Amino acid sequence: MVTVETLAEAAFGTRKIVHVDMDAFYASVEQRDDPTLRGKPVVVAWRGKRSVVCAASYEARRFGVRSAMAAVHAERLCPDAIFVPPDFVRYKAASHAARRIFERHTDSIEPLSLDEAYLDVTTNKTGLPTATKVAKAIREQIREELSLTASAGVAPNKFLAKIASDWRKPDGLFVIRPEDLAAFLPPLPVGRIPGVGKVTEAKLRQIGIQTVGDLQAFTLADLESRFGRYGCRLYELARGIDRSAVLSDRQVKSISAEDTFERDIPLSQTAELIERLAEKVWSASRRESRIARTVVLKLKTSEFNLLTRSYTPIVPPASCDEVKTIALSLRDRIDLGPTRLFRLVGVGLSNFRELEDHSPSLFNDSADGEGADSLVRHGIGAST
Repeated sequence: MVTVETLAEAAFGTRKIVHVDMDAFYASVEQRDDPTLRGKPVVVAWRGKRSVVCAASYEARRFGVRSAMAAVHAERLCPDAIFVPPDFVRYKAASHAARRIFERHTDSIEPLSLDEAYLDVTTNKTGLPTATKVAKAIREQIREELSLTASAGVAPNKFLAKIASDWRKPDGLFVIRPEDLAAFLPPLPVGRIPGVGKVTEAKLRQIGIQTVGDLQAFTLADLESRFGRYGCRLYELARGIDRSAVLSDRQVKSISAEDTFERDIPLSQTAELIERLAEKVWSASRRESRIARTVVLKLKTSEFNLLTRSYTPIVPPASCDEVKTIALSLRDRIDLGPTRLFRLVGVGLSNFRELEDHSPSLFNDSADGEGADSLVRHGIGAST
């Protein structure tokens, strides 16, 4: 039986976590910067058959428009929508401004994306007595200084804080206390648990699990036998237990940029875009204190098959031109015939190392310094 005492374990005594989630962030920045867009259905996306929605204002969401939806489908759902091409320079500037507000209250910040972050405010810089007051102060400062709104969730761990931030969106604040868990958790759809996607949700439904309360009825041994290591995670999250810390020093593992063509094109016509993408990732990598060892090229065929090629030279690329040269040489390894068409190309940098660690003797893992190629095939609709 799951009791209040059992669920109170989720608190682990002292942790106070805030999850801040900016409301319809990209669309809100557009409406803030252009008063003529306020109160109107705004869709941040390029027009075109291949484009997808980056963000939608709440006025557009009332018509069913959602991020990651095909732009043509969004236009059918909301014919009066105003399409605005994304401007990530402005979005990053707004994100950095929000980050500076977070830093007034704590140094323990784990960004998840441009528009959301976890904050550990178990102790805070401003001396506010509760995490709830910290969350209120942050939301007020975002509103007053950035003319944007944010929703926040306050809880004893990251899992619960993220659920709480979505509870009263937009422009809301919700608090989950350890004593609330026995009543709060059981009615939740099991799909609210991190990692429970459509496939896992379908498997859970097959054994009679539709809510967190249903999940609580299963033993740890039973869940582990059915779901392996993830079964233990399901068991704990169903009880509000999440021991993961806020990681404020997360290091970048890879940097990439990609683009989808307006129409499918042959490999021979991809050079210019590969060079532009290489420039983007090289510029982004200059903001890191570490260096990238590996260059990655990604191509998606018109049949939605994904191919990746990578190369790790003995000496790390030291210029944008070197990244371009390597990326183009990786393209030369693709030999699917001149009639094969491609719909997407991407360039990435990975295998980051500290500056003092890049001696050839340390990283020359193969005779020619070449990283392994991989050919990964995805069906239509697979995530990449």
